[in-house]
Amino acid sequence: SPLVSYNPAHRPIFDVHNSFISTEKNQSNRMSFPGRAVQRTWHLVDATSQTVGRLATTVAPILKGKHKPTYRPDGDVGDFVVIINAEKVHFSGKKWSDKLYRWHTGYPGGLKERPAKDMLERKPESILKKAILGMLHRNNLRNSHIEPRLRIYAGPDHPHAAQLPEGVKPLPVHPRKRMGNFHFGLGERYSETPYHPGSAKEREDKA
Repeated sequence: SPLVSYNPAHRPIFDVHNSFISTEKNQSNRMSFPGRAVQRTWHLVDATSQTVGRLATTVAPILKGKHKPTYRPDGDVGDFVVIINAEKVHFSGKKWSDKLYRWHTGYPGGLKERPAKDMLERKPESILKKAILGMLHRNNLRNSHIEPRLRIYAGPDHPHAAQLPEGVKPLPVHPRKRMGNFHFGLGERYSETPYHPGSAKEREDKA
């Protein structure tokens, strides 16, 4: 039989009960942060005159925690987001009349549909909720952990004064296009080059 060389670097690892765990060669070097080490921040978003899709692309990364160095796709490391004035959102084009929300009751012939303008009158919070959650993977992480951290309210009032007292400024409006090092998730607060609306000539004059 051929000789088999022994490499001590690949020896198995045993615990105190002498049970096999793994080998040093197969161990992963990825850092993992326990739940108690996650720091969560509360963000305020004013949906007044904001386009639904652009606003959803701002909120979804914050809920997932992609703006943090501790982000993991399989971890719940995101922040809380409170959205006010949900009834004042904006749709471009003819989406208020053409866009339909469909669902099924589960019974034969139970397909229901409702235009966006009717959804705004009945449940204005559902428009933003469907748009934001639709940008996240459909798994238990979204349903059990991410969705409860999304709070949407019609009107300027919210019951989270302890976390967001008076005087807290909402996140800046999503820009029409990327300019400089603008961070789409957290805006001017974490950007080296803040977003300044206006034409290119106006921005050059301000600089």
